[in-house]
Amino acid sequence: MNHFISLKYFSASQIQDLIDLAIRIKVAPLDSKSSLAAKSVGLIFEKSSLRTKTAFYLGALQLGAYAVYYSPDEIKLGQRESISDVARTLSGYLDAVVLRTYSHSSILEFAHASSVPVINGLSDFLHPSQALADVMTIKELKGDIKKLKVVYIGDGNNVCNSLIYAFSLLGGKLTLAIPPDYLPSVEILNEAKDYAKISGSTMEIVPSVEEAVVGADVLYTDVWISMGNEDQQTERKKAFKNYQINGKILQLAKQDAIVMHCLPAHRGEEITDSVIESENSVVFTQAQNRLHTAKAILSYILKEWAK
Repeated sequence: MNHFISLKYFSASQIQDLIDLAIRIKVAPLDSKSSLAAKSVGLIFEKSSLRTKTAFYLGALQLGAYAVYYSPDEIKLGQRESISDVARTLSGYLDAVVLRTYSHSSILEFAHASSVPVINGLSDFLHPSQALADVMTIKELKGDIKKLKVVYIGDGNNVCNSLIYAFSLLGGKLTLAIPPDYLPSVEILNEAKDYAKISGSTMEIVPSVEEAVVGADVLYTDVWISMGNEDQQTERKKAFKNYQINGKILQLAKQDAIVMHCLPAHRGEEITDSVIESENSVVFTQAQNRLHTAKAILSYILKEWAK
């Protein structure tokens, strides 16, 4: 079965197919308006959401499918009833489930028990639908990621982990400017090295933001304090105080460099107002592309599952 839990379970050509499909859907949305007619998609969200919920909910509707949203208080995975019981029950009603959870293990457990495709709408470990929209945005605005210098600045979090998978599989060049105590998963970094042997990807971790961004085509950042890390606010603000995209940092990149942020942004922390509102900023194009990639994921997964 084709779940969409991590990009590492997809080949480079499959990821490219997903991106190309998203671009085609964006250009001609009416061509796919009934492609999932009579299908049903459930959205189980333990975490609050703006872009992911809107993208998959509207995406399902615009493809002709039915969408059912479950708020954090409705199901209470693993509390009101076991995760496997929920998965087995909903498998009898739905054609696919989008899960947004605190723990990645919850998604793995749900997928193991589910007899319909499961889509990772975010976990504490990965955010693959976000990374797919990010690569789509870069391709759309800057071209082939193999020819670009992309710099990620900030926390080695779930978004960063998924970007590492995407770039290492697709052969991109990714530079990470991350404090030593907040580096990405060692497991993912090791896997990325193996993928790079095939794809030709290059990846480096640079402690200095100023050094990292010189000659960059793309600057990317995320919040210093993600949902679930609120109790670390004081120490995180101290650790990340020099990991901000501001006017000075932007000037070190190429003149036509684009600035990306997966949102929501904590303006004045990881990025300044002047940068996020600058001509270099593409954060709202990036956000809008979440819809097109969500539709591509739903279309691809459900059609592959039907084979």
